[in-house]
Amino acid sequence: MNQKSRIIDEKGFERTLARLAHEILERNKGADNIALVGIRTRGEFLTKRLAKIIQEIEHKEMQMGFLDITLYRDDLREKPYQPILKGTEISFDVSGKDIILIDDVLFTGRTVRAALDELVDLGRPDSIQLAVLVDRGHRELPIRADFVGKNIPTSMEEKVKVMMKELDSEDGVYLVKTETGGY
Repeated sequence: MNQKSRIIDEKGFERTLARLAHEILERNKGADNIALVGIRTRGEFLTKRLAKIIQEIEHKEMQMGFLDITLYRDDLREKPYQPILKGTEISFDVSGKDIILIDDVLFTGRTVRAALDELVDLGRPDSIQLAVLVDRGHRELPIRADFVGKNIPTSMEEKVKVMMKELDSEDGVYLVKTETGGY
């Protein structure tokens, strides 16, 4: 039996993204040297939304791209199914840029590690900063986010479910208590 409780509603989702955009701009002193890179799938949609907010604030077109980290995962051999590749789409040189790497949930850090590996294979950015909607803890690697929408302490029997209008019927973040635990 799954128990579900809403942590962030639709309005809170919008406010969180606006705050993240402002924090990114403040730390980087504007948008002149930043490029946004989302980890597929939900990180892609968060990236598009953050780019729109930053463009409205800065009146500047944002460079953005999307990473498919599937082939960089360290658990690929353990998967009982063949993964579906969605492809990496980055149409700019990452070298010399301040890359804002974006994902929905930071958990063990393994997804971010795979994304970092892929990014440095594409070039040498000046910096890579991590922005996540939710940090749920339980890190297995020494990775931390530079920008966090919300810290949600969880147990291993809980998972964080990010709902997005582009994929789901709503925007929101839920904490789901499961019998088996998981991401």
